[in-house]
Amino acid sequence: MGIDLDPQQIAASQWLHVQFKDRIVLVNDSYTNLSEIVERKNFEKINGVLLDLGMSSAQLMRAQKGFSFQIDQGLDMRYNDELTFLTAEKIVNEWPEEKIMEILENYGEEKFAKKIAKNIIEQRKQGRIKTTFQLIEIIKDATPSTYWHQKIHYATRTFQALRIAVNDELENIKRVLPDAISILAPEGRLAVLSFHSLEDRIVKNFLAQELKKGTIKILTKKPITASRDELSKNPRARSAKLRVVIKI
Repeated sequence: MGIDLDPQQIAASQWLHVQFKDRIVLVNDSYTNLSEIVERKNFEKINGVLLDLGMSSAQLMRAQKGFSFQIDQGLDMRYNDELTFLTAEKIVNEWPEEKIMEILENYGEEKFAKKIAKNIIEQRKQGRIKTTFQLIEIIKDATPSTYWHQKIHYATRTFQALRIAVNDELENIKRVLPDAISILAPEGRLAVLSFHSLEDRIVKNFLAQELKKGTIKILTKKPITASRDELSKNPRARSAKLRVVIKI
């Protein structure tokens, strides 16, 4: 069974039916509804759950979503237009300065969150902020020139924070983890692939609590990360961390 909130991701996966025929079930829904989906689809005796918390390259480059700061797009950032009504454009144009600063700090771990939030407020007085390139310039103007030539793009943390806020990503992770353990058969595995420290921290803390309860055995004392060879072929794997447990 494959579950994805993005309908275009499900559409792009239809080829799996050709290869696996009736052995594959694709569901366009949120993984926060995991238990309900499993019951509705009569999908029983689950021996493995993989939670891939990242987004695909196709999503990054998709027009009019605004996930990427490399293309001038509208500030949307929703995975599913029908299930999510909040957009990044609404946040930067309508939320108060303090709230914007808070999400940049908490979800992006952005050290210039206060200056960026202040500049967003100043710039939106001149007119609505509608595109990724507009926002990038606002971020650039609010940060020192030394910040523009770091290992990661200076807009990365702000874009990450907005995407997380729009899709309520961190709270969704907290909701799905207990469900993932509960639906597993004894000896079943849960593997969680996270892509930034906030996600990994939530996963690590949850697994530590389950270990104390005696419900799981941790198979990865330290998270598995990409090898040097993999990174040379796929640089986007540099932040990926994989944690695996077995249900007792």
